[in-house]
Amino acid sequence: MEGAVRESQIWESPVLQSVLPVVDAPQHVRISEEAIRQVATWMAYEEFAPIGGGPAGPFDVGPDPTRMTNLTMLVNTLNFAFTDFATSVKFETEHNGTTYVDSEAMVACMHRAITAGEPLLTGEWAARVTRDDLARLFRGNIEMPMLAERVQILNDVGAVLVDKHQGSWSHWVASCAPALYAGGDGLLERLPVEFPRFRDVSRWRGHEVTIAKLAQLGLWSLHLSLARVGVKTLTDPWRATAFADYIVPVALRVMEIAHFTPALTEAIDNGAEIPRDSEEEVELRALSIYAVARLTDEINALRPESAQLISPQVDYRLWKSYHATHHPHHLTRTVMY
Repeated sequence: MEGAVRESQIWESPVLQSVLPVVDAPQHVRISEEAIRQVATWMAYEEFAPIGGGPAGPFDVGPDPTRMTNLTMLVNTLNFAFTDFATSVKFETEHNGTTYVDSEAMVACMHRAITAGEPLLTGEWAARVTRDDLARLFRGNIEMPMLAERVQILNDVGAVLVDKHQGSWSHWVASCAPALYAGGDGLLERLPVEFPRFRDVSRWRGHEVTIAKLAQLGLWSLHLSLARVGVKTLTDPWRATAFADYIVPVALRVMEIAHFTPALTEAIDNGAEIPRDSEEEVELRALSIYAVARLTDEINALRPESAQLISPQVDYRLWKSYHATHHPHHLTRTVMY
């Protein structure tokens, strides 16, 4: 994108660097730099979720770092596809008198089961779980999409945890350097290698594009969660990007930051499936990562040094506002988001 500044420390992210070839020559998605600057003029003055973590939420499992780690990584192992591909209806469930939608509904189901004493936080449970088990676990307004894929993912991840990490995500985290990137020993470097379900990479016109949505989201969520009990997970959180999913493109479209070709717009609005790894899908995700980084820079230019933001904070601002929206989002059958 001509005229865009890419000099702040958030541009050190290898993920952000990998999407730049797509950003510089997109065919289906266009980002308006003027709209980014305009949105920043009012969003800069909002309150954002802190990096250091906040109070316990509705799905709290107590202050034990091991339980917190195991739940966070379990959630992000399954954090994909909550909209029915045929009807566009989103998964919902009720828990403790509140109706939750989308990924929050999934976590509500997990919290309900954990509170009832079910051993969801163990690798042994994941390694042996069946489709019937998940159907009972995820009770809601519709059947959770892609149950068979979820079973296979859990079985594969659970087998690695049991075989190499005492059945615990916490054990794996402790074996890594406390950073996203650390010369190959960082959490984000090791996660997709040791657990291939997190290898979120596409090809676009000869370029390898790393998105790493669930890997980054899981580690960022863990960083926030453990900060509440005084445990620091990441020494380099600014290297995390936006978490490219279905929702961020909706927010960017509503704010007139993202513009799509007529054909892509029609496909999204009509609920047509956008194939995984198609040019359109890669551009939707890559341009979302870029746009959030640029929006973060423009917002930071209007905020004091003590209130600077990083991409995940802006991403959450967008996701939280639009994840339950009735506005159509693109549909892609994938386990990556």
